[in-house]
Amino acid sequence: MDNLPEKNEQYGTKDYWDQRYQAESDVRSFDWFKKYSDIADLLRELIPDKTSKVLMLGCGNSTLSEDMYDDGYKNIVNVDYSSVVIEQMQKRHGTDRPEMEWRVMDVRELEFADDHFDVAIDKGTMDAMMTAKGDVWVRFTEADPPEQVVSDCTKEVDEVIRVLRKSSGLFLYLTFGQPHFRRRFLARPETSLHIKELGEAFHYYLYIVRT
Repeated sequence: MDNLPEKNEQYGTKDYWDQRYQAESDVRSFDWFKKYSDIADLLRELIPDKTSKVLMLGCGNSTLSEDMYDDGYKNIVNVDYSSVVIEQMQKRHGTDRPEMEWRVMDVRELEFADDHFDVAIDKGTMDAMMTAKGDVWVRFTEADPPEQVVSDCTKEVDEVIRVLRKSSGLFLYLTFGQPHFRRRFLARPETSLHIKELGEAFHYYLYIVRT
């Protein structure tokens, strides 16, 4: 792909994504790893009520939202800090999927009231914030990750828990990141955490946080 960053840590910057989405404006979509068809049965099990209010964190131009919408989940709010991709997605889906919302917003500072959503989904956004150094999919070699990574990931999870319904909220985080590194950002005294290992030859993980 022509628009790969020179340094891995660029994945965590707004400028990189604005430039990439602008350069790839003719590209239909890009999904980090699994598509909706790969996880649809699991999501239907976890989100049986298709009227649930869903927050898609760092939506990019992934097809996940549109595929969920077409499967009956009409109440989806998509946020991304790239105004470029939000404008592109509004134009792409405004007519065919009018009930979906698209908002320019940083997942570390969500502009929603408390107890606002039933479900929040992160598919690759937190991974992008973990690229201060090292590889996006594996743990850092240091005993502790860089302070900026800890701060960014903690802010996202804090904000997600804040905007989810108390006692019934669901946060789903899909990643190749293994539990020995990701768990520290997701485990909280006031929530429960369950981890599903998925895939066969190449494992990936679904972290299920309930408020």
